[in-house]
Amino acid sequence: MSQYRRAFVPGGCWFFTVNLLDRRRTLLTDEIPILREAIGATRKSHPFEIGAFVVLPDHLHAIWRLPEGDADFSVRWRLIKTRFAKALPADERLSAVRVARAERGIWQRRFWEHLIRDEADYARHVEYCYYNPVKHGHVSRVCDWPYSSFHRDVRAGLFPEDWGGDAKIAGDFGERVGP
Repeated sequence: MSQYRRAFVPGGCWFFTVNLLDRRRTLLTDEIPILREAIGATRKSHPFEIGAFVVLPDHLHAIWRLPEGDADFSVRWRLIKTRFAKALPADERLSAVRVARAERGIWQRRFWEHLIRDEADYARHVEYCYYNPVKHGHVSRVCDWPYSSFHRDVRAGLFPEDWGGDAKIAGDFGERVGP
């Protein structure tokens, strides 16, 4: 069995990549109200601050800061994934392993996380979140993607609306490279 090493820093800030099991599906943007409800309900029971959030059809990226003394981001993702899955009809194809474990076939079991080290690391990951829909070819301008906290940050004066027009953001952000 794999041993996953996670950095548990109470009150810490993390960048996450969370994927659908079937990356050909578009559930996250098709069912954005259900995803928003799952996140909202989870924030009520297990608070966290959202530094950035972008939802693409088959995956999402988020930056969260947890309350002082709390490092349990895993329970939050479990709750979000469970709430989202329970609100959808059970029409996905399941492997024998998922059937045996009584699991849905919506989400990949794990997620990728990165502990944010400093302000420069934070800024780089926020920019990555916001540029991701352009990177994947969903839009040609960051401001044209509706499922992003970029718009909140534009209203707050943190980014100009035309930001990212020619940006290229490199780094390891937990996404597959290549087909």
